Amino acid sequence: MTSIPIPLDPPYDVTAAPGALASLADTIRALAPGARAMLVIDHNLPPSTAAAAADALRAAGCTVRQHTVEAFEDRKTLRTFGQLLRAAAEAGLERTDPWVALGGGIMGDVAGFAAASYQRGAPVIQCPTTLLAMVDASVGGKTAVNLSIPQARGDDQLLKNYAGAFWQPKAVLADVSTLATLPDRELRCGLAECLKHAVIASAEQPELLAWTVSNTPAFLARDEAALEDLVARNVRVKAGVVSQDEREEASSAAGGRALLNLGHTFAHAIEPIAELGLKHGEAVAMGLVAAAHAASAMGLADDPAPIASAVNAAGLPIAHSDLPATPELIERMRADKKTRGGVLRLVLPVREGGCRVIDAPPADALARAWDALRA
Repeated sequence: MTSIPIPLDPPYDVTAAPGALASLADTIRALAPGARAMLVIDHNLPPSTAAAAADALRAAGCTVRQHTVEAFEDRKTLRTFGQLLRAAAEAGLERTDPWVALGGGIMGDVAGFAAASYQRGAPVIQCPTTLLAMVDASVGGKTAVNLSIPQARGDDQLLKNYAGAFWQPKAVLADVSTLATLPDRELRCGLAECLKHAVIASAEQPELLAWTVSNTPAFLARDEAALEDLVARNVRVKAGVVSQDEREEASSAAGGRALLNLGHTFAHAIEPIAELGLKHGEAVAMGLVAAAHAASAMGLADDPAPIASAVNAAGLPIAHSDLPATPELIERMRADKKTRGGVLRLVLPVREGGCRVIDAPPADALARAWDALRA
């Protein structure tokens, strides 16, 4: 098994391997022994995966309370958060009893936030079963739910991850064999986060972007060795960033953890628009292309084509025919939680490799970026 240390305080490991879930019982015994356990299950999971996790918890001596959550963005809410807390209280869980988040990124976010809040903090073990969750959402301790607020135009705006907490897991078990049943579309969504990491790390690892693209056929074929390598490489990139700025407090000049938002400010403007039909990874993919165009428009980088080509080669969208008007999109961007003092902050790739955080990017550069995404 590949084990990647996450050097925070306290430290923990990400285990990436086929069959990593089989070590859940030993992980519970070593890290978070308890008489009871809360198992939060993604409704998309095969019953056999959920049953195996429950059996492992029982083998560790835990009485298991299972709670299944529908893994949709419109279910990632304070209501679901409250249901989890009530279920834990009804089961008599104490603050030392472990929570296990089994599923994709939505599951890790909402279960992690509930664990962070239950009796002021219970231990959580992240068991991601999607590529996106393995390489990104399960690592680094960000947990959250969405908020929804009414708009003058008559609809509600979904504010991504507006209520949450930093709560590091006790361990992360990334069992790449669970990706065998993941639809191709979902796996490609995870590749969007991998491409993001490759651009962020391009100054130190200039080969990572091309490596990711060239190995995409092996990933889609569910080659477990290739997937284990992919997860390990990406977790190391994220660990390197998070360990320097756990709570995203670095200045714009320093960059810090905010660099991991590359593409996300654009993505969060379009992902909640139901008519576009975009999943998170697809919105991030388009956000990466938009960021490349914005950087080019501002003279920070040269040709945006290499990033767009990498996104396209991974089978991810680089444009959409039904985007709203540019002023509306820019206004949606300003609701992003990375905004400070009313000033939009944007992460953009730069010519010398890597990325920078840019405060108050000019509106014309944003407009050119959005226009580049119109099919």
